[in-house]
Amino acid sequence: MSGQAPILPAYGGGSLADVLPSVAGALGVPGEQNLLDLPPAPRYAVLLLDGLGWNLLQRNAETAPYLSSLTGRSLTAGVPSTTAASLTSLGTGLPPGAHGIVGYTSIVPETGALLNALQWDAPVDPRRWQPHQTVFERVAAAGVATRNVSKARFDTSGLTAAAFRGSKHRGADTVDDRLDATRFASREGDKSLVYVYDSQLDYTGHGQGSESWQWRKELAAADAFAARVRSALPRDAVLLVVADHGMIDVAAEDRLDLDADPALTDGVRLIGGESRFRHLYCVDGSTENVLATYRERVGDKALVLSRDEAIAQGWFGAVEERVAPRLGDVIVASLGPVALVASRRYPQEAGLIGLHGSLTQDEMAIPLLVDTGL
Repeated sequence: MSGQAPILPAYGGGSLADVLPSVAGALGVPGEQNLLDLPPAPRYAVLLLDGLGWNLLQRNAETAPYLSSLTGRSLTAGVPSTTAASLTSLGTGLPPGAHGIVGYTSIVPETGALLNALQWDAPVDPRRWQPHQTVFERVAAAGVATRNVSKARFDTSGLTAAAFRGSKHRGADTVDDRLDATRFASREGDKSLVYVYDSQLDYTGHGQGSESWQWRKELAAADAFAARVRSALPRDAVLLVVADHGMIDVAAEDRLDLDADPALTDGVRLIGGESRFRHLYCVDGSTENVLATYRERVGDKALVLSRDEAIAQGWFGAVEERVAPRLGDVIVASLGPVALVASRRYPQEAGLIGLHGSLTQDEMAIPLLVDTGL
């Protein structure tokens, strides 16, 4: 096999979806299971550093002395290993097959349009698209003060409504704003849960590559920020540091441009997902031909599966009936150094260096770091 072997998601005891239910259990919320065996405490802060893969942290440990000093283990992201799906798994405690956000972009079966889940650019009600109760709703109902500290513009986003409803949003656009909001929120009530989000590592990795000096500089800044978050918390609070996915750099010569090869768009009516994890929505009756074409073209650099095959392999967890049509008829998950770009449809994405979404260890393995303040 060219490239890394696929890593299956560890739903139910070792995935990102298990973090907040375990936090709820550690907070003493009735009915919640602490599957990750987190330390009991009256207050928790969960800091998510977008794009901080476990492998990246291990390779750059000297650049992140605080994070590297913490007690930790690796978890898996869900599939696909991308922000929208992962944040919703974090907030709901569910795999993508249940919560229904199955990619960066995916089809809205009722209309045939693509929904970009980060931009929420289709007229879709996020509460119907993702109807399950979030962990934040369950925790808040038990009397725990819950807050979501992230950029102000995320307050009204569809993704926030789908993944984090039940938490009160605190808009914080600068590091100092986030620290102030965290300091205040972590002291509310007798028990509290604060979620803090930072996106700069991911942004830098996409633009400059995760092997770049710019990424390492941003990692040092993220490390300092995490240490300051710990300092802002009360002594009886536990800080968890997690991520939504890792990242892998793909060189320009390793990009396969679907828009430049008619054979790769023949029978395909819509291209979704992202360049490391493509959802291909096929013209009726063309799925088998598309499967054969892609399997021949990418060889052992990617897994090319039908929807039913990917579901059967457990990539998305148990897939609800309403969610299945959102998955591609054909799904292409890169294993080798290859990205399936579409330069005409998605020119900005085609220029990114650091990528994620697939099932390699570099993309799937994420940290769970614990600081009890002791």
